[in-house]
Amino acid sequence: MGIFRKINQGLKKTRESMSGAIDSMLYGKQEVDDEFFDDLEEILVMGDTGVNTASEIVEKLKERVRKNNLRTPEKVKNAIKEIVAEMLEGGEEMNLLTMPSIILVIGVNGVGKTTTIGKLAALYKSEGKKVILGAADTFRAAAIEQLQEWADRAGVDMIKHREGADPAAVIFDTISAGKARNADIIICDTAGRLHNKKNLMEELAKIYRVIDRELPYSDREVLLVLDATTGQNAVNQAREFMNVAEITGIILTKLDGTARGGVVLNIKNDLKVPVKFVGVGERIDDLQPFSSKAFAEGLFDVEMPEHDEETGEIEEKSE
Repeated sequence: MGIFRKINQGLKKTRESMSGAIDSMLYGKQEVDDEFFDDLEEILVMGDTGVNTASEIVEKLKERVRKNNLRTPEKVKNAIKEIVAEMLEGGEEMNLLTMPSIILVIGVNGVGKTTTIGKLAALYKSEGKKVILGAADTFRAAAIEQLQEWADRAGVDMIKHREGADPAAVIFDTISAGKARNADIIICDTAGRLHNKKNLMEELAKIYRVIDRELPYSDREVLLVLDATTGQNAVNQAREFMNVAEITGIILTKLDGTARGGVVLNIKNDLKVPVKFVGVGERIDDLQPFSSKAFAEGLFDVEMPEHDEETGEIEEKSE
């Protein structure tokens, strides 16, 4: 199954909620007027796109409707889709050209961090990459055992210490093993104890020092795992982590289980952090590289009834 279809299926609940409401409004009105734009903005905000992002989408749509004389529901909807894709575009690619490259994965308990790391390892292995995992989240009960299970499922090596060990020491040993075994990608599970920012900052600083010393010229990504089902809370959580860590991208999990997929727009547009991957299911191959075009298509790509151009077109209200 291709990325477009997987993301399309993962966005089903969001599409039915947000895009369904937009469709109902588009096909229920005879003109694009101020009320239409006000209603659209409210729908977008309710879909967790964020107030600023919703307002920006509406302003851009107003300009295109006026400039291009958009009159039919299909044309207005396509304009919204194009605006969404443009706002999400850029930064979604992973910058991992060196050998080895390193990925640090951060996230609080319950967001699916360990599962995501296992799926990420499986994804890169399927591309022919040699992957090694580092179990540096040493303070969460059972984190090491859970990651080992996913390493076994993905068929990759893992470096671990005992529970409560120094995370930076685990990173050091993982990097050493990665270099010795000619790994392409090193993926490290790191702590996400956001309630104690000082400890987290000190721990991450120590980890960065180890990486700078052992892999001074390596490409690295610091990915924050967020739970899409928490909507606006995920955005707030991202803001908090950005205060203590150099986040280069977001992995948004459980997208298939929520109607709050609009949060992707909020993260990219308001926080200026790209979404790199989305989780769209429980299977090991259900972690998908993010595509702005696939997301925009999946958000609005629904079967529409036949449209009567003569009696049902949207007329732009004259000034």
